[in-house]
Amino acid sequence: MVEAISWPSARTLAAGAACPLKPSSVPLAQALGCRLAEPLRALVAVPGVDVSAMDGYAVAGAGPWRVAGRVLAGGVPYGRVLDPGEAVEVATGAPVPVGAEAVLAYEHAEGGSQVPGSQVPGSLVHGVVEPGKHIRRRGEDIPEGTVVLGAGAVVTPVALGLAAGLGHDTLLVRPRPNVAVLVTGDEVVDDGLPAPGRVRDAIGPFLPGLVEWAGGRVAGRVRLPDGSAPLRAALDGWPALDAAMDTVADVVVVCGASSRGPADHLRAVLADLGADVLVDGVAVRPGHPQLLARLPDGRLLVGLPGNPYAALAAALTLLAPILRELTGTPAARETSALAGAVRAHPHDTRLVPVRRSGRGAVPVGHDRPGSLWGAALADALAVVPPGWAGEQVELIELPAGV
Repeated sequence: MVEAISWPSARTLAAGAACPLKPSSVPLAQALGCRLAEPLRALVAVPGVDVSAMDGYAVAGAGPWRVAGRVLAGGVPYGRVLDPGEAVEVATGAPVPVGAEAVLAYEHAEGGSQVPGSQVPGSLVHGVVEPGKHIRRRGEDIPEGTVVLGAGAVVTPVALGLAAGLGHDTLLVRPRPNVAVLVTGDEVVDDGLPAPGRVRDAIGPFLPGLVEWAGGRVAGRVRLPDGSAPLRAALDGWPALDAAMDTVADVVVVCGASSRGPADHLRAVLADLGADVLVDGVAVRPGHPQLLARLPDGRLLVGLPGNPYAALAAALTLLAPILRELTGTPAARETSALAGAVRAHPHDTRLVPVRRSGRGAVPVGHDRPGSLWGAALADALAVVPPGWAGEQVELIELPAGV
């Protein structure tokens, strides 16, 4: 076993223990929230052909123009080159004929109908139009082959629409890591008012949102009774666990069992399995009894304390850096002055719930290990190092609502 390490060292070690997942090509619907593993290029030009930007008449040469036909959006293009003095009735988005020099909008036409499709072929239309007016030329918005998003960009809903419009059916992305969550503790209940001696699970409800915010997804959640045997069976039976979750888990999170009490069996089980314990306690308050190990098959395990705020602090210390590294997401860094009284610990880092303000980060209080009240009021955690003397501190952003 290794000794408790400093909070900065724990985060660095966690990030260094993970390697980005191999890129995979996935359908557009599965790419949302992932990061591009290669630049996104336009497979087609936008627009793909010269099209009309208005309902009206595509015209060639000087007017008046004799109407020679009609083309709708998505319709068959006009079959020949437009001669001077000719016009073709067009809808917005319809391909304009070769030879067209401008589009005369219905409302600016004289002698023609303003009702789409009602113009009689052979009739004349008059009007004044500027050369090139209301024609969107091929590739005017996006030329074919253009890089529109760089590698590492997050695939947002709008990016999905862009990719589809550029001809993509699949995207090469860094997949979102799958996280298996094991919740331990006979005293933990999932719903209703807890009976005396029982507590509601407050960690399980916040983990999916935090995991998603950090770039992963919770693939499944398993409840385990206290005792080393159920925990060992779950960790030693990864194929069965993967099958139960219908996916392969990249990271496992164990809630509870990471301290050193009589019901905390995680360390003994890991030793029995031959796991490599990388972090065994971190000099941070709250969240000291957190744990990081590499299982014999190479996958990482994060052990979270049973107290909710301590578990949140531990998840931000070890789990979030791992997930960001697996997805190739760079960690943002923010610093701020503290606008309020904070007492530093002589040896440990403190993670203090704060709200940003124009004066600096304001502590909100209510930061005991067993309560999420302060964290729920906060929008960040201030990292107060041991012996802090008033200098600016790092802020860790907290996951926001959607």
